[in-house]
Formats: sequence, C-alpha cells, structure tokens
Amino acid sequence: MSDQPDGPALKPPPPIRIGRPPGDPELPNEVEMPLVDHLEELRQRVLRSLLAVVIGAGVSLVAVKPLVRMLEAPAQGIHFLQLAPGEFLFVSFKVAGYTGLTLALPYVLFQVLAFVLPGLTLRERRLIAPAVAGSAVLFLAGLVFAWWALIPAALRFLVSYGADVVEPLWSIERYLDFVLLLMLATGLAFQLPVLQLLLGALGLVRWRTMLGAWRWVVLSSALAGAVLTPSTDPITMLLLGGAITALFLIGVALVALAENLKPGTP
Repeated sequence: MSDQPDGPALKPPPPIRIGRPPGDPELPNEVEMPLVDHLEELRQRVLRSLLAVVIGAGVSLVAVKPLVRMLEAPAQGIHFLQLAPGEFLFVSFKVAGYTGLTLALPYVLFQVLAFVLPGLTLRERRLIAPAVAGSAVLFLAGLVFAWWALIPAALRFLVSYGADVVEPLWSIERYLDFVLLLMLATGLAFQLPVLQLLLGALGLVRWRTMLGAWRWVVLSSALAGAVLTPSTDPITMLLLGGAITALFLIGVALVALAENLKPGTP
C-alpha cells in the first residue's frame, strides 16, 4: 500500500486583512490578523464586558434596597407583598442585574468600538463614536422617560380601572418585572434617531425618503407601543407610540442637517 496521502494537505486559512489595499488613505495603519487571533480577541472582549456587568451588578446589590424604593416610587399608595419565601431575595438579584448592565453599558460599548474600529474607514470611524455616545445617552433618556412618565400613567390607569372592585395589593416580583421590562423596552425604542442618522450618513436613505414614510412610521409606532408595553393599557401605548414618532421626526431633522453639512451639498 502507498504511504502517499490521498489528497493535498489542508492549509491554515490566510490572514484576514483589516482594511483595504495597502496605501488606501481612508484606512491607514492597516494590519493583518489570522482568524484565530480575531476570535481570541472577540472572546477576550466579551469576557471583559461580562466581567464589567458582574462587577456593576455586585456594586448595585449593595445598594439594592434604595434602588427598589426608587422603582416603587411611581406606585404611590400601593402596598407590595412578598408572596413566597425568598421572593424579595430573587427580586434583588434581578434588579442588581439590570442596574449592573446599565452601569456597564459605556464600557461594553467601548469594547465593541475597540473591536470594530480597526476595520473601518476614516469616514466610518468619525460616524461611530458620536453614534455610540448618542446611543448611550438616548438609552438613559429612555429609562428616565419610562420611570417619569410611562410607568405612573400606566399605574394610574390600571389602579383607577378596578378601584371600586378590588384593593390593589401587588406582588413585588410581578411589579418589578413590569417596571424593568417597560424601562428596557423604552430604552431600546429610543435608539431610533441613532439608527436613522447612521443610515443617512452612510448614504443608504435620504431625509426626504424618511419623511415621505411618516404614515407608516405612525402606524409602526402604534404597533410598537402595543407590543412593547407590558400593561397593554391605552394610555401607556399612546405615550410610547407618540414618543417613538417624535424621535423619528428628530432623526429626520438630524439626517437633513447632516446632508446639508456635507461638502458640495447645494
């Protein structure tokens, strides 16, 4: 029998070039990195991000009772019950986890930037940093808007609806699930202007095209308000849908401003 292999030996994949051909002014200082090194870098950054979330959650767990009191503030006059042994303990871990994720968000975004920036052109790099900063600010604004406007409006409607029939005694776990889910959904919905600005800056959509689709946006905002609102009450749905529509119009204005500031724009 022959000792020769049946086919050619497998070779490792070629290094991945981060960027464009050498000498491209849009992407200086390009480097080559094997695929394995890319995956290792991604793994390291994911682990660092998870560690930051865990540290943030640990710090939040120390002050979880003041955090819970702050989340209970919109439900004025409501008495909360612990319906099972250890319910508040598990609720504390949940609140600390959400808070840790929020606190670690800037560091997580930094890790994402550090991973993707070497492969972007100079023009794309100039877009990413403001977009990520704006995304973090809008996410926090969404959390504040939900806590200040959406949650009190929803609770007033839900309490007054059955006030003459039932006495409101709520489970602390069910209440905080409602509050945390609504705040998270609102924070994500507030990312709309950032998405619009990126699409417009990359030349994928112009502001006139966005504005021309306003009817579909109003309909989509109403549907999003119905889907993202855990209470399904009309007051909260209208408030969230109106906020999404207003954010869309702000995004259109930002895209129009960006187009007017481009060199050579008439």
